[in-house]
Amino acid sequence: MITLYGFGAGFGLPEISPFVTKTEVQLKMAGLPYRKERAMPPASPKGQLPFIDDGGEAVADSTFIRAHIERRYGFDFDAGLSLAERAQAWAFERMIEHHVYWALVGARWVDPVNFAKGPAHFFDGAPEHNREKLREDAQFRVAENYLLSGLGRHAPDDDVDLAVRSLFALSVQLGDKAYLMGNKPCGVDATAFGALAGILTPFFESGLRQRAEGFPNLTAYVDRMMDNYYPEFAWTPLRQAA
Repeated sequence: MITLYGFGAGFGLPEISPFVTKTEVQLKMAGLPYRKERAMPPASPKGQLPFIDDGGEAVADSTFIRAHIERRYGFDFDAGLSLAERAQAWAFERMIEHHVYWALVGARWVDPVNFAKGPAHFFDGAPEHNREKLREDAQFRVAENYLLSGLGRHAPDDDVDLAVRSLFALSVQLGDKAYLMGNKPCGVDATAFGALAGILTPFFESGLRQRAEGFPNLTAYVDRMMDNYYPEFAWTPLRQAA
């Protein structure tokens, strides 16, 4: 059986990391049995989560895990899509992971209130004498990466404005369809769901979340994906929360 290593539930979500969420949903899409274990990034071959152990073979990075599933198990996450649609799905995935994701990081890690409420608690188990130093160092490293991503170079309102342009693109692509590429979920839906749920979780308050709530088809999409892939999770539908 495949073992998926992730952070686990938190922040009002069944999985803290959008990338672990992506892989977990894709395992569910492929109908592959798996068990889930908690881990921290240093345990991974690439120093990041998720990674899987599949019969003694370790595979790290959600994109490479997807390729492993497709190769080993013959599952096509984009079955039914044309070549052009596959290219569009890949482009949207890159936009989500290299733009929308960093907006989420800014809202969680750079905002001091949200950092104190959420990521700061990753270090609660550290020795008391250097706990605060570990928190400060981690927040500094993430903020530095946020700066390098490009979004962190702008004023807070400006970075949200840029992120909302990507959310608008996702909303237009989704339209009145059930899923991004049609009436059947495909690989990019796992990616989009992980990022959008991370932004829209009621656990954090942010300007990004407020703006994302202005796209009713995206909030309904997150609710739909949550019902499909985490029916057992205690999630208050966003349409009710609003």
